[in-house]
Amino acid sequence: MFAPTAVSRTVLSSSLRRATGLALTGLVLSAPLAYADFPSRDIRLIVPWPAGGGADAISRKISTLAEESLPTSIYVENIGGAVTATGLMQLSKARPDGHTIGVLTYDSVVTLPRGAMVPGYSLDNMQPFARITQEADAIVASEQSGFDSYEALIEAAKADPGSVRIGVAPAGSGPFLAVRRLEAATGVSFNVISYPGSSTAEAEALLSGEIDAAISSLGDFAGILSSGDAKGLVELSSAQNPAYPEVPPISEFDLDLETGSFIVLAAPEGTPEESLDVLENAYREAYESEEFQQWVTTIGVTPGWLGADGVDDWIAAYQGKTFAAMDELGL
Repeated sequence: MFAPTAVSRTVLSSSLRRATGLALTGLVLSAPLAYADFPSRDIRLIVPWPAGGGADAISRKISTLAEESLPTSIYVENIGGAVTATGLMQLSKARPDGHTIGVLTYDSVVTLPRGAMVPGYSLDNMQPFARITQEADAIVASEQSGFDSYEALIEAAKADPGSVRIGVAPAGSGPFLAVRRLEAATGVSFNVISYPGSSTAEAEALLSGEIDAAISSLGDFAGILSSGDAKGLVELSSAQNPAYPEVPPISEFDLDLETGSFIVLAAPEGTPEESLDVLENAYREAYESEEFQQWVTTIGVTPGWLGADGVDDWIAAYQGKTFAAMDELGL
């Protein structure tokens, strides 16, 4: 039986060190190569709302353009439920390799954290890397309601409190906060009806006559606005929307009630920075494309890019301002 001598042990030890060194070198060299190969398969984009709403349409459009800069495709998966938490919980638990990303909206950033509604849900489990839009909410009235202006809507609500039916997303949402702030500022009382899910349900309620008006972005109601079945009465912003010059901003009525929605893209926490850079660059190119800029304007949505270096601070500031408004109203 072979018994290693002192010399043979030295040779074996030296060989082992060389082998280990080569293995470690291989690992070090392979890491950048792995990142350079990203993405190695199709990218899954989780939209935490049912198909058909504004967030869904914008996410699909910009992703179709973003994949032109990538060697693989980006496919959308709609996973609604629990005010976006169902889809985003799946996002936060996905492998952090950049091949699963998701969409954050107002409810993801404000409603869920504010109410601690879903155990285990936390923005700390996600890494935002871009903001695509920042659009104001608006009050839209159905054609059959007879309201052709913001003033007419307010006058009717004052004359007969509770008679004007306004559809909004559930308590805790941006539109719900907006209607309560509007009531407090004008001294009126609306019949507020909540519709869970996307703005599609509110559009259908406007068409059926179930409600007189609704609050969401003009982009969410682009279809029924262009058909003439609804009319934008006022946008909850301080500046005129160039895509809808006929819809005045709320600031024209000496009210500071700016509120709205946005679309932020995020990956699971722990996703390599190199992969996030690839994603951010692809979406930035798509955002800056003439096709996206023209398209997003035609549907009345305000583009508003922020990259990874600024989106976290923006979210923190947005939460702080919104939570303060909720505290003031006791919501």
